[in-house]
Amino acid sequence: MLEFTRNTSREGEILEVVLRRGWDYMRRLLSGSKTDEPEPPPPEVLRSILVDLGPVYVKLGQLLSTRPDLLSPEYIAALSELQSGVPPVPAAEIERFIRQQMPQPVTEVFSEFNYQAIAAGSIGQTHRAKLKNGRDVAVKVQRPGIENLVARDIAIIQYIAKLVSATNFGQRYNIVALAEEFSRAIQAELDFNQEASYTDQLRQNLSKSQWFDPSLIVVPEIIWELTTSNIMVMEWLQGKPLLAADVQESSAGEGLGGRRGEISQLLFRAFFQQYLIDGFFHADPHPGNLFYLDDGRVAILDCGMMGTLDPRTRTTLTEMILAIVSTDAQRCTQLTLRLAEPMQPIDLIQLESDYRRLLRRYYGLSLANLNSAEAFSEILQAASRNHLRWPSNIGLFTKSLLNLEGAGRQFDPSVNLLDEAKPLMVDLFRQQLVGNDPVQALLRTALEFKELSLESPRQFGFLLNRLSTETLKWKVDIQGLENLRRSIDDAANRRSFSTLVASLVIGAAIVTTGQQTTQIQLLSNVLFAVASLVGLWLIISIIRSGRLR
Repeated sequence: MLEFTRNTSREGEILEVVLRRGWDYMRRLLSGSKTDEPEPPPPEVLRSILVDLGPVYVKLGQLLSTRPDLLSPEYIAALSELQSGVPPVPAAEIERFIRQQMPQPVTEVFSEFNYQAIAAGSIGQTHRAKLKNGRDVAVKVQRPGIENLVARDIAIIQYIAKLVSATNFGQRYNIVALAEEFSRAIQAELDFNQEASYTDQLRQNLSKSQWFDPSLIVVPEIIWELTTSNIMVMEWLQGKPLLAADVQESSAGEGLGGRRGEISQLLFRAFFQQYLIDGFFHADPHPGNLFYLDDGRVAILDCGMMGTLDPRTRTTLTEMILAIVSTDAQRCTQLTLRLAEPMQPIDLIQLESDYRRLLRRYYGLSLANLNSAEAFSEILQAASRNHLRWPSNIGLFTKSLLNLEGAGRQFDPSVNLLDEAKPLMVDLFRQQLVGNDPVQALLRTALEFKELSLESPRQFGFLLNRLSTETLKWKVDIQGLENLRRSIDDAANRRSFSTLVASLVIGAAIVTTGQQTTQIQLLSNVLFAVASLVGLWLIISIIRSGRLR
């Protein structure tokens, strides 16, 4: 038994859970027994194991649900359900924690405080309260003791990742790097000041837009003077989850039920701005984080999981969307190579063929008929099968887009994500070409041309000097040239052996036609024997190479 299993009671708890849930591979791994390649449990079993292991592993499952390039649609769907179902901390315990962590006495800040959580997550839970000035607020509180739990469980996860890294599975998916990524992500979420900053930034970004009316989109305002690293206070937004509001308002015959198309378009455009203009996006827009407020506006809640896209990636994704709309598999292949990292030589023909098949299969379907989780994960996995590794922010982008489209499919099945993107393409390219300030873009381009005009003569003179002194060397690296060289060498060797065999046969025949003596007869037989053996070896090598035809 490994030291791992004797270290603390936590390792014993993990073993007990995986044994109870029937994951035999993990039992063999943790107990030091011989293991083969990793055998993941069925999706539902994996989700149950993560829930049983507690908040840190629930968060791990949420992170894995953002990687459709690594997991199949069945696993993505199962792990996406980990957004809810975490039991809240009891009221008495959370009250003690809040009184300890608040910078001021609770009774001096709040006139009312409900210590029964209205929502619970893996890292924190939310309560409703009222300030002394009568303003209703939402208070997000970190789970007591979560920091120690995170440190302990991260160490275990990293240890397991090192064990798995020795397998082909671990090397293919870079399990150690994935564990490090999870470690950084969950440690960042422990600081509510950062989540508050994310919320403020998203609120400011969505306060202006050319694509939708900013007054219809709401992101909660942070009350900074009451916010700490483990308590975040924000304005209370009165409303209900988008899907629940649809049912209730529709039953009255008016209200949101008659505005489904308008609300869907508003949400899609708000998120396309985040993805392709701002480069800072909400990565978890599941139905529970999209609220319809009593005043008719739409709120985006919970900015704990956010993603970023640099300008180059945003430009490439814009072109990718246009290529998907146009069912251009060849362009999709080219753009994939801009984003993904090749792990070994790529078969471009196979990759393009996979994309062409997928685009023909999924293009033009309404959300009611399109299983987008399967579509997007298959697109990413097609690249993974062709030895390409996607960066983690592309996984977050895909996860966000899948959640957004999933909410849209339930809310308004007639809407089509690609149809919503088409009218924005011209404006997107204009923004990416000249930005929000055309004068600034023109000046920047002029400065770059000036720099180029000053440097070009100097560089050209340097090149001519190298040519005239014969010190210029060219280094050309052609992929696949080594295989061609080996093929030519093999062909030359076989031609040489063939010539040798023919020479031996002819020599033996010439010797035979002369005066027959015992020595000459022996030499002739030896020549024929050598020629036969070499010829037989040459034929066998050609047959074994598979190139007889």
